Amino acid sequence: MTKVLRCSDIKPGCDFEIRGNSEEEVMKQATAHAKTAHNIQDITPELASKVRSAIHEESQAKGHSSGSN
Repeated sequence: MTKVLRCSDIKPGCDFEIRGNSEEEVMKQATAHAKTAHNIQDITPELASKVRSAIHEESQAKGHSSGSN
């Protein structure tokens, strides 16, 4: 099943979403996004843990509603 990460779950105000076939794939994309969009050059173990905990199966992510509408 597809894994999904919503950047806004970690960085409020960023609507970027990442999808991948594995947690590792999503983490690679998240690292690249953090560098280019948020100027975060070093992913600390604490930040990596926070990102990993925000990754969900796509079926779970669809049930998540954002209050931005």
